[in-house]
Amino acid sequence: MTFRVDFRAVDLLELLRRPEGKTLEFKRDLSSPAGVVKSVVAFANTSGGVLVIGVDDGSRHVRGVAEPLDLEERLANVISDQIAPRLVPEIEIIPWRGTHVVAVEVFPSPIRPHYLASTGLDAGVYVRVGSTNRRADPDLVEELRRYARGEAYDEQPLPELDSEAVDFRAASELFAPVRKLRRADLETLRLLTVHQGRTVPTVGGVLLFGHDRARLFPDAWIQAGRFAGTDKSRLLDQAEIRSHLPQATEDAIGFIQKHSLHGVEIGPVRHTDRWSIPPVAVREAVINAVAHADYRQHGAPIRVAIFDDRLEVESPGLLPFGLTVDDLHRGVSKLRNRVIGRVFHTLGLIEQWGSGIQRMTAACLDAGFPPPLLEEIGIRFRVTLFTTRVTAPTMDETDRAILNALTENGGLTSEVAAAIGLSTRATRTRLARLVERGLVREIGTSPSDPRRRYYPAT
Repeated sequence: MTFRVDFRAVDLLELLRRPEGKTLEFKRDLSSPAGVVKSVVAFANTSGGVLVIGVDDGSRHVRGVAEPLDLEERLANVISDQIAPRLVPEIEIIPWRGTHVVAVEVFPSPIRPHYLASTGLDAGVYVRVGSTNRRADPDLVEELRRYARGEAYDEQPLPELDSEAVDFRAASELFAPVRKLRRADLETLRLLTVHQGRTVPTVGGVLLFGHDRARLFPDAWIQAGRFAGTDKSRLLDQAEIRSHLPQATEDAIGFIQKHSLHGVEIGPVRHTDRWSIPPVAVREAVINAVAHADYRQHGAPIRVAIFDDRLEVESPGLLPFGLTVDDLHRGVSKLRNRVIGRVFHTLGLIEQWGSGIQRMTAACLDAGFPPPLLEEIGIRFRVTLFTTRVTAPTMDETDRAILNALTENGGLTSEVAAAIGLSTRATRTRLARLVERGLVREIGTSPSDPRRRYYPAT
């Protein structure tokens, strides 16, 4: 008997090396078609995935299937009959050491949400959360619809409010260091929008600068804590940061800086306290959490937790549909909140679209720290930055010369420039990079303070 086989699309050996998760599931057989259908729906609604039939999900033992062609036909019929709108995944028969398995490759669907035809749209929509399928609540179903329409939640109008719900004075004060804000800019930035002939605030407008944000979005704030040791058994300090989101971002970063995040570098003779985590990585982690949080969710704010060995920044919401953690490492990004992203970009909080994770990773590696750990935990997303160096920082001769020029008394830019033979401007740029990587500390009244002094971060 000859089977139709495609060796290129699915690499079974590579799949067997991976754990089950957001985009992969193993099934021993097709004895329970309902579970298979739920997985196919969840993959299509979330980020796509591969379902392999003929493999024990616990042991990864490849049992194979007895009649792969019959199974392929049965699968195609089950998927066609039991899922709406109709899905047509790739079904492949893959040979394996004298037997065969059947793989169903599901791509992220442009016509979300898909659902079980037997239970309907209200109760039959599933999404992938880790290695499980979760039934979507009405808010998540509406999010899937918005995604299919190319809309963002924070662009939605709030017709029950009027334009004065956005605090123009607060917005103007936060924009003042960048530019003068005009009332017409509120519509350009989509803080306000026209809905049925009336100018009303958007969700993003209220989240960013709303007078009544606390009532409408009670979880749009940042909970920050400093814990003793490496768990949450003893809290040393905490803050509830409820300022407007652009200011809340800076306040959260300030809380982290306040606790100085000193880690330990293990040396051959003694342990040396070192300033840990590059500031640029801290900023990116906090800004990304605020800009990408799912503000539809209720019950938990954005959380910043500082431990002796790490910093955790956690925000509500799965990754945007169609996105995986591996995509983030490759620099792929999808902005969940376009209004917040647009305002943060204008304020200079977001420098370059889609580069935050890569910039965070590069800063950690250059400074000798492990790369950030990115995780979807339930329906939340967490970034963990570790505070113990595992390698020596990456430095060239100029970097070393700067560190050698800095003493316990610190140095002005002009003094460092004279010591290393570079211009003041070039030295200032070098110093800024060393500060971002956590190798140098700076102390001054403002970024433009001419008497700003730089110190080795030890």
